[in-house]
Amino acid sequence: MKASVLYKWLTYSAIAISILLCLFMLQAGLKGNFRSVDAFQAYIRGFGLFAPFVFVFIQAFQVVVPVLPGFIGCVAGALLFGSVCGFVYNYVGICAGSIIAFFLAKHFGIPLVQAMFPSKKYNVWTERIKRARSYDVLFALSILLPLAPDDYLCYFSGLINMSVKKFVLIIVALRTKRKIFSYKIQKPLLKRNLKKDA
Repeated sequence: MKASVLYKWLTYSAIAISILLCLFMLQAGLKGNFRSVDAFQAYIRGFGLFAPFVFVFIQAFQVVVPVLPGFIGCVAGALLFGSVCGFVYNYVGICAGSIIAFFLAKHFGIPLVQAMFPSKKYNVWTERIKRARSYDVLFALSILLPLAPDDYLCYFSGLINMSVKKFVLIIVALRTKRKIFSYKIQKPLLKRNLKKDA
């Protein structure tokens, strides 16, 4: 009984947060705040002391609604808050977004996932998952490795019988390693931006 109440509370919270994030991001997007790393930095700086919280919300949103280039947040986070704090804020936001996506898929089911992603992508990954010996291994590798459709699989995980505990464990454990790898790849871009700011 308690588990059922907790699940409903988490699902409704995920829905409410997603609606607020959509409205917030729509307004920011219409103003051109996501055109480039520089524009994004200027936008986040405008929130002053609340900048880290806004940044985390935006990083969560880009997982829930995957329309923003992920590298913009990664680079801007390091430039705005430093390598360590930027990494932490990126990590928290992306983990939160992944968990929200999971609960949204669990609540709304296949129609939501099909509406958010191209039908070709949905069918291709449905077939791959059917052929996979272990979805848990496939999902874990997708979270760990770059270029894999990890945001999509966060939603897809909500459609199958993966437990909340297992999903959260994989996300929290492996997102860290992926973000570290992303930072290493994007280090040259960070250096160029730092030289330009100087």
